[in-house]
Amino acid sequence: MLMKKKIELNFYCRSNHWPKRMQKIKKIVKKILSMNNLSFEKKNFYFLNLIFVDDKKIKNINKIYRNKNKSTDVITFVKLLSLTKKENEVYCDIFFSAETIKKEAKKNSINFYDHITQLIVHCFLHVIGYDHKKNSEFLKMKKKEEKILMKLNIKSPYVL
Repeated sequence: MLMKKKIELNFYCRSNHWPKRMQKIKKIVKKILSMNNLSFEKKNFYFLNLIFVDDKKIKNINKIYRNKNKSTDVITFVKLLSLTKKENEVYCDIFFSAETIKKEAKKNSINFYDHITQLIVHCFLHVIGYDHKKNSEFLKMKKKEEKILMKLNIKSPYVL
């Protein structure tokens, strides 16, 4: 599916926890991508794969690639390929686990779809270059994330 801003977006459902949720999630993703708050570089071509898995699969991915033997809500992989001085391709695989997201939403008394929206926004910020390895980076990313969530009428996850 080709979208504005040179973004190719693909959805993959690899768990029986996701099918009934996919239609709504696709609408959420399209709404987020249509917002002007996410600065996808016009010189880049983005290939976004959103992969919806279960806890077992994400735990395995987390163990192999992050050396953490536990499940998690989401894992984002981003690879930038420089084609020319003016053009890049950005390949992204983003894995989501419904079971963990559902547990977190319940634990924090937030709606499942609000929580996954926050996670998608967070991942897309990683895709366009934001990070949170240092506190200063975290604060910058948090501010941007909260601004986008506010436009979506979703409370900040940082003030639970």
